[in-house]
Amino acid sequence: MENQRGSWGSNIGFLLAAVGSAVGLGNIWGFPFKMGKSGGFTFLLVYLFLAIFVGLIIMCAELALGRKTRKAPIAAYQAVSKKFKWLGWLAVLSPFLIMTFYSVLGGYCIYYIIINLIGIFGGMPEGMSSFVNMITSIPISIGILLAFMVICFFIVAGGVDSGIEKFNKIGMPALFVMLVIIIIRSLTLPNAVEGLKFMFVPGYAVKGGFIESAPNLVAVLGTAGGQMFFSLSLAMGAMITYGSYLGKEENLVKNSGIIVFADTLVALLAGVAVIPAAVANGINNGIPVNEISLGGPKLLFVTLQDVFHNMGALGGVFGVIFYILVLIAAISSAISLMEVLSAHFIDKAAEQGKTVSRKKVVMIVSVVITAIALLVAADGLGSNGFSPAEIFGSAKVLDWNDCWLDFFDCWSEGIMMPLGAMLMAVMIGWEIGPQLTLDEVAHGDPSEAFKKFFTFCIKFIVPVVMAFVLAGQMIGFFGGHDVLFYIVSAVILAVFWVFAALGKKEA
Repeated sequence: MENQRGSWGSNIGFLLAAVGSAVGLGNIWGFPFKMGKSGGFTFLLVYLFLAIFVGLIIMCAELALGRKTRKAPIAAYQAVSKKFKWLGWLAVLSPFLIMTFYSVLGGYCIYYIIINLIGIFGGMPEGMSSFVNMITSIPISIGILLAFMVICFFIVAGGVDSGIEKFNKIGMPALFVMLVIIIIRSLTLPNAVEGLKFMFVPGYAVKGGFIESAPNLVAVLGTAGGQMFFSLSLAMGAMITYGSYLGKEENLVKNSGIIVFADTLVALLAGVAVIPAAVANGINNGIPVNEISLGGPKLLFVTLQDVFHNMGALGGVFGVIFYILVLIAAISSAISLMEVLSAHFIDKAAEQGKTVSRKKVVMIVSVVITAIALLVAADGLGSNGFSPAEIFGSAKVLDWNDCWLDFFDCWSEGIMMPLGAMLMAVMIGWEIGPQLTLDEVAHGDPSEAFKKFFTFCIKFIVPVVMAFVLAGQMIGFFGGHDVLFYIVSAVILAVFWVFAALGKKEA
């Protein structure tokens, strides 16, 4: 029995897999609804800034760390850092927590493919298309969760090139084609232009009556930062793991740029597909614009399903296409998260001189994820009396603990991911120095301009921005005043730069 880590069959295979990891529910669902609740164009500007000055830098650093060490996140951090060698645990725990609710949302996509298929041929049972009916039916929620996890198991168990790469070579082109089809239909709906104005006209979210007042920049920064990391699969070990399978001949700077660009493009296209359709449907049904649902799972599974229902005979066809699109996006991201966890145990066995079956490891990972995800599925987004606040008797603070999905999202996307990204930047910029990463990047012969840009960003821009994002996320989840935001940001920066200075001195 061989214990091989695997490798990519080609660079295009890696790019499609990496883009697939980045392109997930964070694009198709998260980006539109977070853009909707954060004022449209303002959110877009902040997101683009973060993608260029933070996302690209962290993407390149994670790929370089993975390729240099040829290890999964925990072992990779231990190989390069004294002070932050424990940081890899955040990059493993985070994808585990994400998968506990991501798998449930993926199951929802399967359910909506089924009901739209039934709708095409008629005979839809009364109430079957109801979102509330789905999430309050524990057998249905568990059944579709298991179906999603079985699909992911077989893909990841197939290996890096024969499973993950092969799926994305088919899935990613199919996703783009289906996304274009949905965009064309969305933009041909009456009043769809109002949704485009909401997205791309500065201040229109307020002037058009969608929200009562201009969004708070602190809240937008926290939301956009969390969305960017979730969307790009950063600070969750995926790019370190995928980078560990890369050959030395591949250009990390170019590949990082392609991944960030493709992911941002899909996020924008998803916004164009979703927001105009939701706005048009609301206006055409006489709903006041400030009451049109542009947020939460209901945007994907209630508002858009209503859009397809109102399209008439062809609505079921467009519904099937759309939810297959969303399912592909969910699977492509989920398998990268499962690979992070699986690669850790495969590497650990190899370090101990043992052989291990990939299928056995992936099976154990899948079972453990499913065991926790069952609680999220049974909870039904807080509808069935299983929320953390109800189980532990804790007070509901904003929305962070009103259901298990929000609870796990708070700790993974809200805290662990921005914290991990900030610490990684401090580690590279101030403990081990940027040159270690640049030496690995140099195999792709980056320009001197990029080296200077990377060094400046990793030392100054990324830690400062991520401290703000982390503080914004914490205040967004737990509540607080704007003044507290700046205090928390300053404390976070001071503490971790002290750690970095001590680590550099000890080295």
